[in-house]
Amino acid sequence: MTSAETENHPHRITSTLTLRAEDLDELLTRAAERGAERALSSLGLENGHAAADIRDLRSLIEAWRDARHTAWQTVIRVVTTGVLALLLIGAAIKLKLMGSNP
Repeated sequence: MTSAETENHPHRITSTLTLRAEDLDELLTRAAERGAERALSSLGLENGHAAADIRDLRSLIEAWRDARHTAWQTVIRVVTTGVLALLLIGAAIKLKLMGSNP
């Protein structure tokens, strides 16, 4: 910052901070942990059971997906069975195997 810039901003303090790589790494690690704790807290997962809660949620979502897949399979099987039954009934009527004989 030049002297002219310092005069325009008298409250601005300029200084250089020198950290060892290990200290910077520790500082960043602590900041990341605090940020993660705040994020979990904002989600209501701050009680130490966050990992178990997330596993439970994933398990619940997987069960929902399996149930939805099974429901679609069942619908397809019922429709297919109904169509085949109608075809058989239609063929039997056509061949006069069912119904009244005059």
